[in-house]
Amino acid sequence: MSRSLATRYADALVEHSRVVIVLTLLVTAIVAAGVVIGDPEDGDIGQFDADSEETEALEEIEATYGTDDDIVTQIVIRGTGDSADSSTGDVLTRESFLEGLELQQDIRDTESLNATLADQGVLALENVVATGAVFEDRAAEANGPPDTSEPTLEEQIEALEDRSDEEFEELLETVLDPDGDAAGADAGSGEEGDPYEFLPTDYEPGSTTADSRVAFVFQIDDGGPDEDPEAAYAAQLEIDALVDERFDDAFVFGQGITDEASSNAVGDSFGLITPVALILVLVALGTAYRDVVDVLVSIFGIAVVMAWLGGIQGWLEVPSSQLLIAVPFLLIGLSIDYSLHVIMRSREARTGQLEDDTDASPQQRGVRNGMRLGLAGVVLALAAATFSTGIGFLSNVVSPLPAIRDFALLSAGGIFATFVAFAILVPALKVELDDLLESRFGRDRTKQPFGLGTGPVNRALTGVVSLVQRGPVVVVLIALLLASGGVYGAAGIDTEFNQADFLPEDAPEWAKSLPGPIAPDTYTISDDAAYLGDNFQERGEGSQSQILIRGAITDPAALSAIESATDDIAASDENTTISIRADGDPAVESPVTAIRTTAAENDSVATALEERDTTDNDLPDEDLEGLYDELYAADEDAASSVIYRTDDGEYDTMRLLLTVRGDAASQSIADDTRDVASMIETESDGAVTAVAAGGPVTTAVVQDALLETLVQAFAVTLVVILVFLTILYWVRHRKPAFGVLTLAPVVAALAWLLGTMAVLDVPFNSETAVITSLAIGLGVDYSIHVSERFLDERERQSDANGNLDAGALENTLRATITGTGGALLGSALTTAAGFGVLALALAPPLQRFGLVTGLSIIFAFVACMTVLPCLLVLRERVHARFA
Repeated sequence: MSRSLATRYADALVEHSRVVIVLTLLVTAIVAAGVVIGDPEDGDIGQFDADSEETEALEEIEATYGTDDDIVTQIVIRGTGDSADSSTGDVLTRESFLEGLELQQDIRDTESLNATLADQGVLALENVVATGAVFEDRAAEANGPPDTSEPTLEEQIEALEDRSDEEFEELLETVLDPDGDAAGADAGSGEEGDPYEFLPTDYEPGSTTADSRVAFVFQIDDGGPDEDPEAAYAAQLEIDALVDERFDDAFVFGQGITDEASSNAVGDSFGLITPVALILVLVALGTAYRDVVDVLVSIFGIAVVMAWLGGIQGWLEVPSSQLLIAVPFLLIGLSIDYSLHVIMRSREARTGQLEDDTDASPQQRGVRNGMRLGLAGVVLALAAATFSTGIGFLSNVVSPLPAIRDFALLSAGGIFATFVAFAILVPALKVELDDLLESRFGRDRTKQPFGLGTGPVNRALTGVVSLVQRGPVVVVLIALLLASGGVYGAAGIDTEFNQADFLPEDAPEWAKSLPGPIAPDTYTISDDAAYLGDNFQERGEGSQSQILIRGAITDPAALSAIESATDDIAASDENTTISIRADGDPAVESPVTAIRTTAAENDSVATALEERDTTDNDLPDEDLEGLYDELYAADEDAASSVIYRTDDGEYDTMRLLLTVRGDAASQSIADDTRDVASMIETESDGAVTAVAAGGPVTTAVVQDALLETLVQAFAVTLVVILVFLTILYWVRHRKPAFGVLTLAPVVAALAWLLGTMAVLDVPFNSETAVITSLAIGLGVDYSIHVSERFLDERERQSDANGNLDAGALENTLRATITGTGGALLGSALTTAAGFGVLALALAPPLQRFGLVTGLSIIFAFVACMTVLPCLLVLRERVHARFA
């Protein structure tokens, strides 16, 4: 699009403004119909396959060992000082156990809850102790060995009610005796009968007091494999209400609870920040425009963009996800920027601050001539910014993650809609409104552009002009130094992905004191997750990593290597992500633990182990196949969970299940699991190979792969934009170097942003990588406007040979920085304020979005107002010296 083409475009739009308005609104209505016609539904971030040995190992585990489909909900009961021992808040009391058993009865008696319970139901320490009490009573009645069938809840409750506190204390001491056989562990409680499973990790074995305990609710759901277990999640919320009724200090933790808290926190966040953000944006727009009509026109344009966005999403049936929350904010920021440039440039034209050889007097320029000249001067920059920004986001369509591709498509479509709204509809609408107000109501619509005149904003921008003229080298060197520091900081930035970072946080006290409709609820889910991770061995999704062992698994060295590796876990740094049980042992299920546990309960396995143990270390030293046969015969479920036997009776693989901290980052879990796998390989002297796998490990692999694709998309984006800008400035001005100069401040701002994220300890992961893409989008937009305005003014100020003297260069800089800079300042202040208020949100993703986006806008503005003009000045000086 040449200058003459831009002029012809502006002439046609202004001359046929009414037709343009009607046609644009008609197209908008057609596109917006997608909101009703389309069916985008709700979705999530999605999954993709990352080819790796970890994912292959997990696939093999799922194919051979199967998966546990139970959903595990955890109930944590803490002492409050109101129980039997008020000095310590002990939860190991008869009264507290009876409350726990009656809670289980309530769950059983509630039809909707009972329908979601798995065969295991609810398992807790009170069940272990009460089962022991039932067996004592049965033994007394039979005067001999008791009936060991599973007692009912009614029997358990009755047995504890019949005991005095002293009798209960004796029974509890027997159950928790580390050197004895737990009364309930051998009789009816199955593999969940170990009492230490329900006690905190700092519990001292043998003690009959504890300040907290945990119970596990095992659930099932009839939903499909690709559907959320809605019934089970709803049941968790009902269980939470029952727990609150029975205990003063207790909480329920499960995916349904976290989903509900996150959803409510997002709603509360928007309820809290929307009025604040709206007020800030309106104040900022009002300050920039100082005109109600222009503010309303800008808001109408934003509404049109949002209508296009909703329609595009509907027509394409793009599912909603948390990731797409960034798109409307991006478009609002661009819309404000585009609107300010169009309206402010037309104001400059009307006030005579733009020269036009075709008009005798700028002061005589009317509404239509003002818009014609203003739009002709800015439409090229808008088109270039639209194309480069849209291409930047479209580079993400190569992502293997569906939600990232959807994000790219919606962003690109919305960016095009922004151009339609503010380069077509808004200019035509403003022409008609201003013409109507002037011709029929006699209101002068000539307004002073923001940043021009004699106000403080103009003085500040004029100061920037002086800085750029006097010290361009110093400014560039400082920017380069800061960018280098940013790159250095980015090299050490945290790239871990932690699900706990997405849990909502409680609101500050000032927010809770707000009026009822906007006052947020109390959120303890983040603290609950941290307490659970710090104190208990967790269960459920994401609570276990795995290690698949292949090779000579019947070689005694394999079992010795497993024991050595697990012993090393307990002796390692306490910061390991692998849970340590209350008895000091790591929470690991392995062939070694299966052999020893089964041998303790089965005489034939014990005999077989003793016959094969020649070193008295409770491990077989020969004929492992024969021992595995005995293990399978005695307890096939326990054996098959850690040793895979083929249909031909051959022993093919083994696996370890490692319980990990639920609040730990996936990458940390993966590193610790890989360390254990590496030690197994080393200690076995090459007899076996060990590969880390499991949910947290594959999550880390996927997140790392996703982050890599996003970084690659960044690189592709920058290269594509650089090529586009180079070609653009070569074709239009024969100045290809302007492509590099225009992109340089964008790269600098991105480096500053990454360095600041490192200082503020904001991780650079797949979530924030998408957010930082806004830095490129907005930065390129700002930079193009400055370069285009500089070249436009340079053409007016240059002599017949195309050169600028000192005075002409100063005039060019002043017009660029005070004219376009004023519009950019208004845009930056408005969008930064609107986005920055998200830092007040209760949901951490929204907080990070607000912080990172606000910083990216500020850095982009500063870079484009200082670094870019300095580079342009240096380029002119070099050109003048060698011309």
